[in-house]
Amino acid sequence: MKMKEELTPSQIVFELDKYIIGQAQAKKSVAIALRNRFRRKNVNEDLKDDIIPKNIIMIGPTGVGKTEIARRLAKMVNAPFVKVEATKFTEVGYVGRDVDSIIRDLVENAVAIIRTERMSIVEKQAKKNAEARLVNQLMMEGYGKELENPEEALSQNEVNARRRKYIKRLLNAGDLDRETLEIEVADTPGPVMIGGMDDMGVDLGSIFGNMLPTKMKKRKVTTKEALRIFTQEESQKLIDMEEVSAEAVEKTEQMGIVFLDEIDKIAVSDHKNGVDVSRGGVQRDILPLVEGATINTKYGPVRTDHILFIAAGAFHVAKPSDLMPELQGRFPIRVELDSLTAEDYKLILREPQNSLIKQYVQLLKADGVYVEFTEDGINAMAEIADHINEETENIGARRLHTILEKVLEDVLFSAPDLLRGTVTVDREYVDSRMMGIVKNEDLSKYIL
Repeated sequence: MKMKEELTPSQIVFELDKYIIGQAQAKKSVAIALRNRFRRKNVNEDLKDDIIPKNIIMIGPTGVGKTEIARRLAKMVNAPFVKVEATKFTEVGYVGRDVDSIIRDLVENAVAIIRTERMSIVEKQAKKNAEARLVNQLMMEGYGKELENPEEALSQNEVNARRRKYIKRLLNAGDLDRETLEIEVADTPGPVMIGGMDDMGVDLGSIFGNMLPTKMKKRKVTTKEALRIFTQEESQKLIDMEEVSAEAVEKTEQMGIVFLDEIDKIAVSDHKNGVDVSRGGVQRDILPLVEGATINTKYGPVRTDHILFIAAGAFHVAKPSDLMPELQGRFPIRVELDSLTAEDYKLILREPQNSLIKQYVQLLKADGVYVEFTEDGINAMAEIADHINEETENIGARRLHTILEKVLEDVLFSAPDLLRGTVTVDREYVDSRMMGIVKNEDLSKYIL
């Protein structure tokens, strides 16, 4: 079986098809971009650095799958991924976020991926160490003291061994789950900011990391929670964080994917009528990241030369050609995503592995209520989504979330109190809950 990063373009599209309906051209473009990363690994060293990613601009209205394509692509190969909105950033010198934080967030994502992988490897040993630590603490709290019998000729070591065995048996049986004890845990404060509040300053922790002192605090927890905390701490001890950091930097540089949403909002489409001056500034600040820069992070310097940037926007007012030429040149691949039709909405409700219908079926099943969606019920919801999107702001498949929530509102509210049974969602059921809203245009705009 092929490694995930060695998937062929057709295999990548096949995987994306499980979650995203339509948009064949966009899927094809990202599949080629992902495959090119594997190809680059097998290129001669003297050429490897010169092969840069072919960054992509996705053009299309909201709710047609732009973000989901990028997110699923990253998840498919376990690549570091961040989604950022271009409008969150403003020109350096104005109030706003520092664009370098994009890369710092990306490397944090890579660290989380690698740490999780390493923790799964050491999990068994970490649990064993954590249990021993918890047993020792419970012994200090006096648990198992009743097993000590002065009349028995046992050494202290033998008595302690008996107590440990007894406490361990109680823990494994869950008999001590609700018992409480006081433990010391790391005190993790929020970001240490300079330059103002959250989005207006720089987080010192993101740059200096472990150089900042770790404070400890006492906390009262159940033995079950203590075991979870101790297991995490013991896992950390078994992991070489220097190796994790180095691997995270490498993974970020070679496999990182940045999704720049709302790129059209920073395009300067009208130079004469006093357009917000910060738009051009944001483009100038983002440009070095896309061209190739070195960003300092708490895990070490990260080069951005081979990070894949996928930008997206509706481009209703501005056009990709309104972006500054240097930035345009760094996004050579342009793909236009199709607006969704009623037929697409039917497929979106039914087909994907994580479809909304499947999600609601499982949610209500937890309360013992079984929901069945008939074909004509699905068709009715798809037609309503299509109609409302045409009449008001087109938000694509996101409209289905609102519609399903309204259709199932009564069931979702009453499910915990209902007797176990089946609810059939057919066209009649949908119409009875939606037609009054759909026909009243003002109400429809407000609710849907």
